[in-house]
Amino acid sequence: MNKYFKSAYLFGILGGVLGLISFFVLSFFKEDPTTLNLIFGYVIVPISVYLALKYFKDYSNQGYLSFAEGMSVGFVTYMLIAIISFLGIWVLLSLEPDLFEIIKSSKINTLAESKETIVSQVGENSFLATMESVKNMVISDVAINDAIWKIVPGLFFTIIISIILRKNPN
Repeated sequence: MNKYFKSAYLFGILGGVLGLISFFVLSFFKEDPTTLNLIFGYVIVPISVYLALKYFKDYSNQGYLSFAEGMSVGFVTYMLIAIISFLGIWVLLSLEPDLFEIIKSSKINTLAESKETIVSQVGENSFLATMESVKNMVISDVAINDAIWKIVPGLFFTIIISIILRKNPN
């Protein structure tokens, strides 16, 4: 079983650490690093999944990769990225509550600036409910949101990359 997950551990941890570094560095340059960090996640997750699957195929499985093996290795990879990202962001925001307050106020301001557009598309009640949920946001909400947006594209890219790299023995 370890042969299946050696590459997943390696590239999942690497991707998670890169995601944390991204969040930390972006927090110095932008008052709300969450949006740009999500975009960085859309880049790092597929690269990490691809490298994990390619490494597994070439170095652990004699050049073969079934779809099921690809999905298993990919799942562990993107889940590790999400878990490390969640824990790191949660710890960082817990240690820096001022950064969390800046993120929260930035999201409230963005929502207020877009009020007319949002109300015209989804209605006043939806806007008010969204504004209330953002005002009640806690640190774990920011971390969970980041983790979810590592898992969703991770699943999508794992399926595609597993199909592309699939090679079964004859």
